[in-house]
Amino acid sequence: MADTLTPVLTDNWGDDRSWTLESYAARGGYEALDKAFAMDPDAVINEVKESGLRGRGGAGFPTGMKWGFIPQDNPKPKYLVVNADESEPGTCKDIPLMMASPHTLVEGVIISSYAIRANKAFIYVRGEVLHVIRRVQRAVQEAYLAGHLGKDIHGSGFDLDVVVHAGAGAYICGEETALLEGLEGRRGQPRLRPPFPAVAGLYASPTVINNVESIASVPSIIAHGHGWFSSMGTEKSKGFGIFSLSGHVQKPGQYEAPLGITLRTLIELAGGVRDGHELKFWTPGGSSTPLLTAEHLDMPLDFEGVGAAGSMLGTRALQIFDDTTCVVRATLRWTEFYKHESCGKCTPCREGTWWLVQTLTALEKGQGSEADLDLLLDQCDNILGRSFCALADGAVSPIMSSIKYFRDEYVAHLTEGGCPFDPARSTAWAGQEVTA
Repeated sequence: MADTLTPVLTDNWGDDRSWTLESYAARGGYEALDKAFAMDPDAVINEVKESGLRGRGGAGFPTGMKWGFIPQDNPKPKYLVVNADESEPGTCKDIPLMMASPHTLVEGVIISSYAIRANKAFIYVRGEVLHVIRRVQRAVQEAYLAGHLGKDIHGSGFDLDVVVHAGAGAYICGEETALLEGLEGRRGQPRLRPPFPAVAGLYASPTVINNVESIASVPSIIAHGHGWFSSMGTEKSKGFGIFSLSGHVQKPGQYEAPLGITLRTLIELAGGVRDGHELKFWTPGGSSTPLLTAEHLDMPLDFEGVGAAGSMLGTRALQIFDDTTCVVRATLRWTEFYKHESCGKCTPCREGTWWLVQTLTALEKGQGSEADLDLLLDQCDNILGRSFCALADGAVSPIMSSIKYFRDEYVAHLTEGGCPFDPARSTAWAGQEVTA
């Protein structure tokens, strides 16, 4: 089973002090930089295009194509912005990556900036994770001291400055235009598009915004070639990715594997669902993706396979829930998160998420009637596709999918006058001896 894994981004995580420049360089760190500098910037873009790398932040847009959208005849400065505002429930890959090997990201930032001809790059890190901010800041400092950043890097004539920016802590800033607003010092709210960031992004200048994992994948593509990367994965979803397994598995954590691997294989690698229980439902890409069930265990985890099943691969945040979990309670908790994190800019999301919580709270308590399920779906229908950004779409995903697969469980709350599940049984430590 171990052969199933393809440790590339995670390969050095177990090394002694893996986050230091010394440790990273011992494994050939920053060697891809010289290979990139020997290429024309357009050739670097083409290499990433040919690799088939798609955005690892959720949407799966081709990375090289996004870079190619930057208008090089625009006299304004070009910017690279790394979206490190990871904060969706269940999503846990960028923060471990920045903690274990921040130099992988920094090298990726330098190569990517060179490709799009940006002389200034920003790494926007979620403000609450202060330990991560400090680690990335130190990695950037080490890179400056070693001559990997600054003026005339490696004698290439290319200059680059990198700023590590601490966000104020808002889930909405994971949306790329809201991130730009926060970076410019304003309240984090999404912008109207067009213009798109590639034309008028940060400071109204051409800007590329990519996820941490997307940028961190670039050095290995340059080092080994696009053919090496595209040999992994599936026909339309190339390469490898970090799959984050959390919840009711024996060994939760990050598993790096080719796209197209199945959940059944990943759960086996994670030691299986906890003893005495079986899989009930799971999220393929974090809480904003429609949940799936045990019938989808053998579905390929790539953009097309998950899409065909009516969900999204997203950030590959695989939250695993066994038969002790109340799907209504879980859905309510997620919905409370989206209500709290709505920026309030548009009415469907600001008002809609509030009403979703009210209706779900009553249903979870066993109050109301079965007609309220149709009311809940009607509320979702009035929110889906009608909001300013995708936050509200994410908010309705677990509700609509949970009613689709577990309508009987919602009805059971009403017929039994409350939740038929014991919430203590679904906790991670249930069934274990707890000593004071």
